[in-house]
Amino acid sequence: MNARTEPAEAETRAITRPPLVRELLLVAGLFLVYKFGRQLATGHTGEAFRNAHRVWDLERAVRLPGEGDVQNLLLHGDTLVHIANTYYATIHFPATAAFLVWLYLRRPAHYVWARRVLAAVTGAALVVHLVFPLAPPRMLAATGLVDTARVYGPSVYGPPQTDHLSNQFAAMPSLHSGWALMVAIGLVVATRSRGRWLWLLHPLLTLLVIVGTANHYWIDAIVAAAMLGIALAVIRLPRRPTTTAGQSPDSQRTPAPVEENVLVGAGR
Repeated sequence: MNARTEPAEAETRAITRPPLVRELLLVAGLFLVYKFGRQLATGHTGEAFRNAHRVWDLERAVRLPGEGDVQNLLLHGDTLVHIANTYYATIHFPATAAFLVWLYLRRPAHYVWARRVLAAVTGAALVVHLVFPLAPPRMLAATGLVDTARVYGPSVYGPPQTDHLSNQFAAMPSLHSGWALMVAIGLVVATRSRGRWLWLLHPLLTLLVIVGTANHYWIDAIVAAAMLGIALAVIRLPRRPTTTAGQSPDSQRTPAPVEENVLVGAGR
């Protein structure tokens, strides 16, 4: 391998991928723990609505843009709002899974880093869901917002009273937003193409979708971004491996010739 080998190729060769079966069990286990933990947060309807009023009043106090402004853009046409609902329902998990699979196959070191960050953010989010249940804006009459998924479809949620598959009072933080932001950051860091910054459109579009469909408040996304920032500050990406085994890039530089100085000194 010469010194001009692409960093991504050097990393793929130098870093051993974690065992696949172990990773599948680990990711599946984390998902099941999260789903079970969300169920523990159900049954706090009154508290969830009280918190929703507090969040709504706080957003108005600090003069955040109204969620209704975004929703009004979607409601200009049935097709647009249907696309937004479909994006909310179908992109979240597949995009994150595809991101992890690609990193596992092509950027092993980045994969371990990203998996740890996502696990930390998801675990912290579960704690917040337990201690701060929050009804989404689509349930809060004071917002005047439309539950676009229920009206226009498709919807991933049933009536809160009979929905035993998800906790609809876990709006804060928004993992839709947090995961999408991590996917974009991970791909920007792991790739070297000039167009890699376009991945940031994913979390931006996700933000507009979750707000426009009245599934989340602005603050839900802000809290998710803050939690992700803390996780990224604590869980650092490992340094790039050396380009040859056991040697740092500096050590591969050809040393300056010293024979001439030695001979001159010997002749004195």
